Amino acid sequence: MQKPMAAPLIERLNTDWHKPALFIFLAIVIAHWAEHIAQAYQMYVLGWAMPRALGVLGLWFPWLVRTEVMHYAYAVIMLAGLWMLRKGFHGRAYTWWMISFWIQMWHHLEHGLLFIQATTGHNFFGAAVPTSIGQLFIRRMELHLIYNTLVFVPMVVAMLKHRHPTPAEASQARCSCAVHRDPALVSSTI
Repeated sequence: MQKPMAAPLIERLNTDWHKPALFIFLAIVIAHWAEHIAQAYQMYVLGWAMPRALGVLGLWFPWLVRTEVMHYAYAVIMLAGLWMLRKGFHGRAYTWWMISFWIQMWHHLEHGLLFIQATTGHNFFGAAVPTSIGQLFIRRMELHLIYNTLVFVPMVVAMLKHRHPTPAEASQARCSCAVHRDPALVSSTI
């Protein structure tokens, strides 16, 4: 008798591992968002100049925070996480999750523009430093705090709706994320 193959990683992330994967992903997102909030606190409350206000991580690794590689890598990780975990959502939660995904897609493209400029040494828009489209209107520190907030809010709404599904949404669920879930509605794939 042939041994059954293990489910592919993406399927496991959206079924058996969905709940822990979401909490790990949420922790990563909150840590990143907290860095942006710390940076804003350093500037607006402590009165630090922008070059010095690098968040908590920047206190110990200023060279890392100043590189476009780190920012672009995080944008890719965030986009990949939103994409890989999307199939675990249904109904309203899926809609909110995909809103977060599409906002992050734009944020990723903005970081891509910054990464290209930093890598090639050719700044766009006649700017003295690498500049994204959003930076033509809003200073970079505030812009990325806004972008991260715009990604975070619908992501949290999606997770709350996923944890508290309607009966129709619960009947489609293949994970154990829901609170007070009717055991009769649990898919046999778990």
